[in-house]
Amino acid sequence: MSRHTAPLEMASPFAGLDLLSSAVVLVDGELIIRYLNPGAENLFAISQRKLVGQPLSRLLGEPPGLSAALYNALHSSWSYTGQDLRIQRPGGEALHLDCTVSPVEADAIRLLLEFRPIDAQLRVAREEQLLQQQQANRELIRNLAHEIKNPLGGIRGSAQLLERELADPQLREYTEVIIAEADRLQDLMNRLLTSHSMMRPAQLNIHDVLERVRRLILAEFPELSVRRDYDTSLPQLTADREQLIQAILNIVRNAAQALDGHGEIRLRTRVARQVTLAKRRFKLALELQVIDNGPGIPEEICDKIFYPLVSGREGGSGLGLSLAQSFIEQHQGMIEVESRPGRTCFTILLPITERS
Repeated sequence: MSRHTAPLEMASPFAGLDLLSSAVVLVDGELIIRYLNPGAENLFAISQRKLVGQPLSRLLGEPPGLSAALYNALHSSWSYTGQDLRIQRPGGEALHLDCTVSPVEADAIRLLLEFRPIDAQLRVAREEQLLQQQQANRELIRNLAHEIKNPLGGIRGSAQLLERELADPQLREYTEVIIAEADRLQDLMNRLLTSHSMMRPAQLNIHDVLERVRRLILAEFPELSVRRDYDTSLPQLTADREQLIQAILNIVRNAAQALDGHGEIRLRTRVARQVTLAKRRFKLALELQVIDNGPGIPEEICDKIFYPLVSGREGGSGLGLSLAQSFIEQHQGMIEVESRPGRTCFTILLPITERS
């Protein structure tokens, strides 16, 4: 009577990670996925079989700051902890996660990524804190607008009087510039002092807005490189064109000034699905990113960068980003920032409302 012995199953070299409740992903030196534990399969709603051998970007996309962190972890053996990373699941809801990246040496494995979902209540508390900050910003900006209006009127009047005394047409061109800019600022101050009902929303193409901003910033910083990375399939937005131009221009100009007019800025657009903004759920949203390769925002002010009068640049007014945040908030949107030396990314989320 012959005996048949069942073959012994080889134990997985990562069996210990299978028991963890947190989500763990292991990648090699080329950022190719080599293993997901059951916690990661459950979190990302995808099986290990479909992802092993695929690039990590297929699972995570390109969250701001993570690519640079992975590079540093591989080449400098630096650990990294990223907070509130936004990961878009294919066909599902976006995830908000904390992520720890740890260098390891185990056969071909080079990095261990551990993901922890952020508690929903914590996100609500953060959103409420952000709304309170935005309200304080608006009040301060309105007060400043009141103080600016009177000197603007004096500047414009003086320029008009000077224009009448100048016979040289070339010199009068300068006074015309002063008057035109005073009028533009006066209009901006008036709009800062009006209620939200004074917005002038209309259907627009976000890429038309970005091209306008790009032309303006290149005229001001001709040696700057401004790259486009557009998703041309994006539907139109309903927004106030002038407010949107001013908000994005403030962010791009802030990046250009951080680069001293030399370096690279990337304008990136994508669609985001199932997004919660201002406590409302939207099926579609615009994700607009302004990414620069500058020195980064000083760590001590990174959490306060949208506060009025807070600036990381000597001589900066600290109003540009605060004003941008106010305009985006009026559109029921949100601005977030992630920064480290060599990469700063401002992410704007704006709801896309479906036309009836």
